[in-house]
Amino acid sequence: MRRPLSHPDQLALRFGKESEIERIIEARVAIRAEADAIRWRFRLILIETGMLTLVVLIAGWLIGQPLGGIFRSALLVCAGCLASGLILVGLSGGVSLALSRLRRWKRDRDNLRRWAGRS
Repeated sequence: MRRPLSHPDQLALRFGKESEIERIIEARVAIRAEADAIRWRFRLILIETGMLTLVVLIAGWLIGQPLGGIFRSALLVCAGCLASGLILVGLSGGVSLALSRLRRWKRDRDNLRRWAGRS
C-alpha cells in the first residue's frame, strides 16, 4: 500500500495547467510593468520640470532681475514643461495603443484568412 506523498490537508496541485498559470502570471507582470512605466514617466516629467524651473529662478536671481519677473518666468517655464511632457506621454501612449490594435487586427485578419482557406 502506497502512502500519499502530500499531506491530506494540503491543496492538490495540478501540473497539467502550467501553461495557463504561466499565461496568467505573464499577463499580471505585463500589467504591473506597464503601470510602473507610466509612473516613472510622470516622475521624470516632474523632476525635469522642477529642475528647469529652479534653473530659471536661480538664473533670474543671479542676473539681478526683479522678483516678480523671475517668478512669472519660472511659472511659465514650469507650465510649459509640464504641459509638453504630459502631451508627449499622452501621444506616446496613444501611438502605442494604436500600434497594438493594428497588430491585433492584422493577426485576427490573418487567422480569419487561414480559417477561410481551410473550408
